[in-house]
Amino acid sequence: MLIIANIKIINTGLETLTGTRLTKLANELKDTFMLTYGDGVADIDITAEIAFHRNHGKLATICAVQPPGRYGAILRNKDLVVGFEEKPAGDGAWINGGFFVLEPGVLSYIENESTIWEGDPLVKIAKEGQLAAFEHRGFWQPMDTLREKRILETLWEKGEAPWQV
Repeated sequence: MLIIANIKIINTGLETLTGTRLTKLANELKDTFMLTYGDGVADIDITAEIAFHRNHGKLATICAVQPPGRYGAILRNKDLVVGFEEKPAGDGAWINGGFFVLEPGVLSYIENESTIWEGDPLVKIAKEGQLAAFEHRGFWQPMDTLREKRILETLWEKGEAPWQV
């Protein structure tokens, strides 16, 4: 599948909430569009996520990921430690990976300039059965802390970054 992208960067201001950032682009968002926060990296198959979105016919697709584990784990048999596992996957929960495929109709869920996209709009879209989850089981790493920034920099420096081309 060939994807033709029209990327537009706008300055919405430092204090602008995520919902308002979308509404400021409303005149540009006439067709299916993608949204990401830009504070994480992944090797998501975007073509597959778009195809998944088009096949289910809902207003929104969220990329579901399982966060990496932060600490090494001990393996136990009752009170006896039988081994160690270095940073296993998190608790198995799926979270918002921050990569969306959306229809323009989602903009109507943003009530005003104090609306946070991750709050009421996503909750309402989900309650109405209009939010599907595209499961990504590959690499995903947020960069919310200095520690996470260093993890990503180390991967890059070693040439082991899955997003590196």
